[in-house]
Amino acid sequence: MKNSKLSRIVAAASAMTLTLTLGACGTSGPQDTTASTGSPTFWALTGANESIIKPSIESWNEEHSDAPIKLDFFANDAYKTKVRTAIGAGEGPTLIHGWGGGVLKSYVDEGHVMDLTEFLEENPEVKERYIPAVLENGVIDGTSYALPYTGMQPVVLYYNKEVFDQVGAEPPQTWDELMDLVPKFNEAGIAPFSLGGQSKWPNLMWFSYLVDRVGGPEVFQAILDGEEEAWSDPAVLEALTKIQELVDAGGFVNGFSSVAADGGADAALMYTGKAAMLLQGGWVYQTMKNDAPDFVSSGNLGYLNFPEVEGGKGDPENIVGNPSNFLAVSETATEEQKDAALEYLKDGVYNEEYTQNLVASGAIPPTVGAEDLLAESEDKDFLTQLYGMATGAPSFQLSWDQALSPEEGSAMLANLDRIFLGEITPEQFAETMNGTLGK
Repeated sequence: MKNSKLSRIVAAASAMTLTLTLGACGTSGPQDTTASTGSPTFWALTGANESIIKPSIESWNEEHSDAPIKLDFFANDAYKTKVRTAIGAGEGPTLIHGWGGGVLKSYVDEGHVMDLTEFLEENPEVKERYIPAVLENGVIDGTSYALPYTGMQPVVLYYNKEVFDQVGAEPPQTWDELMDLVPKFNEAGIAPFSLGGQSKWPNLMWFSYLVDRVGGPEVFQAILDGEEEAWSDPAVLEALTKIQELVDAGGFVNGFSSVAADGGADAALMYTGKAAMLLQGGWVYQTMKNDAPDFVSSGNLGYLNFPEVEGGKGDPENIVGNPSNFLAVSETATEEQKDAALEYLKDGVYNEEYTQNLVASGAIPPTVGAEDLLAESEDKDFLTQLYGMATGAPSFQLSWDQALSPEEGSAMLANLDRIFLGEITPEQFAETMNGTLGK
C-alpha cells in the first residue's frame, strides 16, 4: 500500500510511603501487591494523568500514614495485559483502573469487584458530583461498581495549523474534504495523518467514528447486543472500505504500524510538522502540554470533531472515546484495604486540589458545574469546547475495545490491524468477528 515518504519519530521519584514505578511496555510491575499485604494498592497509567494522581496520593499519604496507598504506574498496553492476569489470580490492586463497559462487566461476572451501592447510599454527595451520563459507564445491570476519576476524553481530530497554512488548506468538515487533503499534503512532503498503529487501539478510533457517521450508534449497539451477523452491517463494511481507501491513498505516515502511541510518538509527528493531523483522545492535549508546551501555547494546535460522511445516518455531533477512566475496588482486598480505598474515592478524588490539578493539566472533569472552573483555565478554549462536545453530544460512545468483552475486543483489534495492513478484506473481517458475537 502507498504511504507518504517520511520516517517515523519514535520518541521517579519516591516520596514518603509512596512507591512509584514509571513503567514502560514490558515492565514487570510491583511485587507483593496482593490483597494479603497491609496497605491498599493502586495501579495507574503513565502519561497525562501522572501529574494528577501522583500528588493526590502523596497528599493523601501524608494525612493517612496508618494506611498509605501504594501507587505504581504502567504504560497503557502493558497494564491491560497485566491487570487482567493479576485480577484473575487474586493478585490485583485494591483500586482497579479501568474504562467501564465489557471489561468491567467481566470483573463483575467473576466476582472480582465490590458493589458500591451501599457506599453511594451512605455518601450521596459522591454520586451527585458526577455528570449522570458519565457515571452510568460504571454501572452494570443497574448496580454501580466503578466511579470516574479522570477527565472526560472524547476523541478529536487534532491538526497543525502551521502546516495547513503552508499548503493553503482548511480543516476538513466532511469525509470527501478529508480525502481531498491527502494528495495535497503528500505533495508537500508532509504525512496527512499520524497514527500509532503499533499500539492497535488508535486504529479503532477511525473505525468507530466511521461506523457511527455512516450508520449511527445503533450499528454498534446491535454488536453489543450480540445480534446475529451484526458485524456484517453495511455501515461496518463501508467504514472498513473507507479505511483501506485512505491507507491506499497514502493517508498515514510511512511505517505507521511501527509507531507506538504509549510514548507519544504519534503526537510528536503532528506537533513537529511531520504529519498534519492526528485522530486521538482528549488526553493527548495533556501529553502535548507536557511534551510540547511551546507548540500548544503558540496557537498552532487546532482541533475539531470527526468529519461528517455525506449521506450517512449518524449525527455529526456524536462522539466516541472515554467518558472517563474509572476506579473499582477489589472484592478480594482485606476489609481494611477496602475501607481505605472507599475513603479515598470519597475524599481524595475530586477534592479541590485534585480538581485544580486536573484542569491545570488540560483535562475536563466529569463533574457537574465545571464551566466556571474551565473558563478560568489557560486552556479554556480547548477545555470549554470539549466539555460542550461531551455534554451536548447526542451519543457519547465508549471505546469499543472496552465496551466489548475482553475476548471480542482483543479479536477486533487484531483483525482491524490486518485491515489497516491490507491483509484481509472487510468481508473477511466481518465473517471472523461474527464468530465472536456473544463470547
